[in-house]
Amino acid sequence: MSTGSPEGRSGSVRGGPRLIHLNGPSGIGKSTVARLYADRHPGVLDLDTDRIVSLIGGWRADFFGTLPMARRLAVTMTETHLRSGFSVVMPQLATHLNEVSGFEEAARAAGVPYVEIALTAAKPHAFDRYSSRSSDGPARDIDEIIGRAGGLELIDRVHDHLAAYLRQRPKCTVVDTETLDVEQTYAAVLEILGVP
Repeated sequence: MSTGSPEGRSGSVRGGPRLIHLNGPSGIGKSTVARLYADRHPGVLDLDTDRIVSLIGGWRADFFGTLPMARRLAVTMTETHLRSGFSVVMPQLATHLNEVSGFEEAARAAGVPYVEIALTAAKPHAFDRYSSRSSDGPARDIDEIIGRAGGLELIDRVHDHLAAYLRQRPKCTVVDTETLDVEQTYAAVLEILGVP
């Protein structure tokens, strides 16, 4: 049984529909928090671009080449769902401005706020989380792709790129998750959003 307030055309959740972008490195808990939010707020779309990538033929052989196609699809899905009067929660690592510009434009076109929240942790803790996470389905395949692309060395570079990106995003709220469990991280996100 889901809890929390339903989202809909009436905007019954404080602030009304919005695009909630959960940014952060792989393994930090973005997808888990997004799933909790969608489960507890009926009508919210949990839009994970990695899942959309897995629907496109050849993605395992060329993940990074397929990702831009998946992102374009995700932008269209985002605007469609926002225009229907429901929020979208998007767990998606972004380290360059061009990776979020389409989503920001979709939110503007739908007349709703774009809220970016970055879940972070110090590198050693982030590495531990990534190394110890369990994954299945497309997530397992993506972990294998990350492993082939450098594994923790790639995660290390991504961490640095994310830090540089966040310096360009003064409106992004950063949540240090190092001492937080999943429910505490989720509660921190709810507090930022101002929703029950």
